[in-house]
Amino acid sequence: MMDYFWGEDGLEHIYSWSIPIHATVILAEMIYSHVSEAKLYSGKDVATNVYLALLNFGLDFIMKAFAMGVMFFFFNHRFFSWEFNIWYWLICFVVTDFAYYVLHYIDHHSRAFWAVHITHHSSEFFNLTTGFRSPVLQPLYRYLYFSPLAFLGFNPWHIMVVYAIGQVYGTWVHTQAIKSMGILEYILVTPSHHRVHHACNIKYLDRNMGMCLIIWDKMFGTFEKEDPNVPIKYGIYPKMPDNRPDTVLLYEWRKIWKDIRQPGLKFSDRINYIFNSPGWRHDGTGKTVRQFQKEYLAKKAVKKQSLNKKSA
Repeated sequence: MMDYFWGEDGLEHIYSWSIPIHATVILAEMIYSHVSEAKLYSGKDVATNVYLALLNFGLDFIMKAFAMGVMFFFFNHRFFSWEFNIWYWLICFVVTDFAYYVLHYIDHHSRAFWAVHITHHSSEFFNLTTGFRSPVLQPLYRYLYFSPLAFLGFNPWHIMVVYAIGQVYGTWVHTQAIKSMGILEYILVTPSHHRVHHACNIKYLDRNMGMCLIIWDKMFGTFEKEDPNVPIKYGIYPKMPDNRPDTVLLYEWRKIWKDIRQPGLKFSDRINYIFNSPGWRHDGTGKTVRQFQKEYLAKKAVKKQSLNKKSA
């Protein structure tokens, strides 16, 4: 049974097992949305999610041999070897989840990678199909984050199978139907945590980057709890001008291209427009998420101080 899931065909087995489960829970959420009149779904939005998922799957398939070749190069020059016991699998899961956290963090803090990842955040809806709204170009570089794990002695097939299991779980947290998961809120990335991640409210931006474990966010200061006093607004700001497939896929790339073609820019400024934080501008007129949040906290502190004076 272990060979069935952990061998070379493990990825295919996991995805084949997950497809009917995904279909069932998505149908259940659609029924819930209709009965409760929650309006969680839009036909055009679901179609975009499927379109992006198929593009991502196609590129992932094309890149598979090369990506695994790179990872196996590191594995063949591994630093040490592990015994295949329960601790191997647990540690493999933990370090793979951490590698994803690092990948996800950079996707939000470097503009070129945000241009890839923004497709996943562009929807104003939040439902189980949003989990399939893939960063299409991510297979071009994702394996680079997992290659160090292969160098540490983890078999690349095992890394990718663990990652696939995490992806399945990560799809299920894209829901508004589950409000809280009790004590698991302290350990796992839950629907509540991930709703925060998909919000475009300043308070919530660039928060809750984990895929399965929320501990990384709590360790590195990127955790934010869902606040009932700050209703979540989904999507990105400013909104995309339309929902055409090419717009969704190329939106941020077109903005980057426009920025780097400005006349009179230094070479370093052009590089910064590509790789610095989203919102950075060479003339200081732009604002990054950190600057927006600093201003938000300052205004909140002033408001609190004012209320305290009135109540005194």
